[in-house]
Amino acid sequence: MADSQQMQALIAVDKAPQWTSREVPECGADEVLIQVAYAGLNRADLMQIAGHYPPPADASDILGLEVSGVVAACGEHVKQFSPGDAVCALLAAGGYADYVAVPAGQVAALPHGLSLAEGAGICEAFATAWWNLYALAAAQPGERLLIHAGASSVGNAAIQLAQAFGNPCFVTIGSDEKLAWCQQLGADAGWNRQHGSFVDAVKEWGGADIILDPVAGDYLEGDLEVIHADGRIIVIGLLAGRFAHMDIGRLLMKRVQVRGSTLRSQSVAVKSNIMAQLQKSVWPLFESKQLQPQLDTVIARTDLMAAFERMQNNDTRGKLVVRVLGE
Repeated sequence: MADSQQMQALIAVDKAPQWTSREVPECGADEVLIQVAYAGLNRADLMQIAGHYPPPADASDILGLEVSGVVAACGEHVKQFSPGDAVCALLAAGGYADYVAVPAGQVAALPHGLSLAEGAGICEAFATAWWNLYALAAAQPGERLLIHAGASSVGNAAIQLAQAFGNPCFVTIGSDEKLAWCQQLGADAGWNRQHGSFVDAVKEWGGADIILDPVAGDYLEGDLEVIHADGRIIVIGLLAGRFAHMDIGRLLMKRVQVRGSTLRSQSVAVKSNIMAQLQKSVWPLFESKQLQPQLDTVIARTDLMAAFERMQNNDTRGKLVVRVLGE
């Protein structure tokens, strides 16, 4: 525990991020108190700063959805961790701070061989990709995946999971350079959205059984054109807006399921279940090097605002991670 009961934390004030002083959180009976070493940046941070994505009612107003660090204290009911353990965690809030208290089920030991910096960039992305593709959409080996925004942290996690679990994968992307990078990660084919609609390219590739869509808006109409009968479209974001024009006749005739999905507002029980699934099915793939954390840059806390601007401008390839400890 720190000598002082005060810590630095990042909050949103008048639609701008601002560092402030807060009390170190108390560790509940079923919680783990983590001294944060690194925090992963997520587009949800930008949405919260802009006032469009408030934290759940029972969560902190401190920004940040994933961290890595060292266990500082454990609640009386927590038996699986001890002070000093190196861990990573999936959060509802609170990651951009010196300390965060997290329900123990949302905390995991780092996969063997990963650094703390790498650990800060895997929980949110791989939880989102795994949960939506292999739990909600129930992807089976051989089913074909269309992943929009393939160079995002969730996109590159989805690409790697698809390769590991035997699912051909097509990505849409914003540049030829990012497309080449996605193909190096394991994408079978892709399309640069700067060249127009993805529809013809995906059809030529053979169509998709499952679509992971963080874009929505006009993309949904194209999704319905390229998806196979009995396909599943999982919408996880609104980069192109909240409203869409869709051919409901095509939806009916193909028997397509369209499902909205958010991770942050899920209950502790659901998040704990997701983390348990990751430790069982995904962490061993990190340890065997079948999966690799894809870090764009590890940044200093003093450079965090510039990193947010890079993310806003889609000027990233993989995960941005900020170093918290010792700054």
